Amino acid sequence: MSKKMAEHNNLGKEGEEVAVTYLLKKEYVIRHRNWRKGHLELDIVAAKNNTLIIVEVKTRRNTDFCAPEDAVTVSKIKRIVKAADAYIKLFQLDNPVRFDIITVVGQAGDFKIEHMKEAFYPPLF
Repeated sequence: MSKKMAEHNNLGKEGEEVAVTYLLKKEYVIRHRNWRKGHLELDIVAAKNNTLIIVEVKTRRNTDFCAPEDAVTVSKIKRIVKAADAYIKLFQLDNPVRFDIITVVGQAGDFKIEHMKEAFYPPLF
């Protein structure tokens, strides 16, 4: 793995740590981090006020090229919704579900966090 790739992966991990810390401060309960089933993955599964919150975390050093949330494409949304469906079935949940995006921009010690609640809704397939 190249040094650049390793830095990219570390930045993503740092971003997820920052997002979890942020959610905990806002009194969310973290159910799972990096939950996987086969090829499906959810960054953060949280809960608050009886609602299941699926959080996609996007971390960037800067926004020179595009906003981090722009990386959440229609195909990415479909994968997230499919993973959320698998999660809900596996744990036999019957709670309302919300899909959020948390963007983390900057570098360690100087991150800017933006929490977009109800960032998207499940598309009609």
